[in-house]
Amino acid sequence: VESFAPEAALIGGVRVGVAALLRRGAHGRGRGVSGIRGGIVMPWGKSDIGWRVLFGMGMLAGAFAVIHLMDGPVDIMRAACGMIVPVAGFSGGLGTAIGSGCTSGHGICGLARLSPRSLVAVGAFMATGIATVFLVRHVM
Repeated sequence: VESFAPEAALIGGVRVGVAALLRRGAHGRGRGVSGIRGGIVMPWGKSDIGWRVLFGMGMLAGAFAVIHLMDGPVDIMRAACGMIVPVAGFSGGLGTAIGSGCTSGHGICGLARLSPRSLVAVGAFMATGIATVFLVRHVM
């Protein structure tokens, strides 16, 4: 792929890891995005919602900042159309609920804690992703 930038991936990975480390150090909990966002929909306490909303706003603000700070327009590639997008979104949300966490929670925080459950979850994520790419590129 022409646009692969290993430096950007390394910087992004380090930033995500540092954010997870800070969250663990400050609150004793991991930083899984689905758990943070899920706490807005099903709050565990009134004082718990504020930082979660700010986290979500920060995610949106970061995306808009990238769009506005780029030298030129951001190329947007449509990956899917029709019912594929909502079905994929629902399936991903259902998977995070069944798996008790998302790729960031299990892959970054869980594996760092040597969690056997996270190792199985990440293995399932990867196997499903590999199978999906194979099916889409070679069968469908």
